[in-house]
Amino acid sequence: MQSWKTLEQHTLLENGRWLTVERRRIELPDGRVIDDWAWVRLPSYVNIAAITEEGKWLCFRQTKYAVEGLSLAPAGGYIEPDEDPLLAAQRELGEETGCTAPRWTALGQYAVDGNRGAGIAHLYLAQGAVKTRDLHRDDLEEQELLLLDQAEVESALRAGAFKVLPWATVMALALLHLRGGGA
Repeated sequence: MQSWKTLEQHTLLENGRWLTVERRRIELPDGRVIDDWAWVRLPSYVNIAAITEEGKWLCFRQTKYAVEGLSLAPAGGYIEPDEDPLLAAQRELGEETGCTAPRWTALGQYAVDGNRGAGIAHLYLAQGAVKTRDLHRDDLEEQELLLLDQAEVESALRAGAFKVLPWATVMALALLHLRGGGA
């Protein structure tokens, strides 16, 4: 199979580093051309399933603008321009939880939307997390840091308590990895 080709691209909307919407002219592998393909550029980001030395999972109970009600969430955030994704994950874990972890496993990088772009999610498992510093959060949402055991994380996943797809995905992939199923 062959990849699609971008023949032209025009910016329709640019909102700083957070959002760019483009109209692209693309060619399909069979030669057909689509003149008005929408493409969304968002920053790539990291999400981290973090587990303490005692086996507790670091999760937040929080709100998000696009989510109704409360949701459980892992640590995570945007990757700075030219920042290595693993270093971004380590930075975000420290900023959001005050923890560092000695063991990191990459659980994969995934396109957020296979047809429209919308950034790349880099997912990690951090094991052996310990508190090493105080927090000074700059997040817009109110957050409550929780320590959950593995059974509580599994139950929360089944109940849909992680209401953002990449959050549920990183937790599920971490559970699979810990069970020996890889990621």
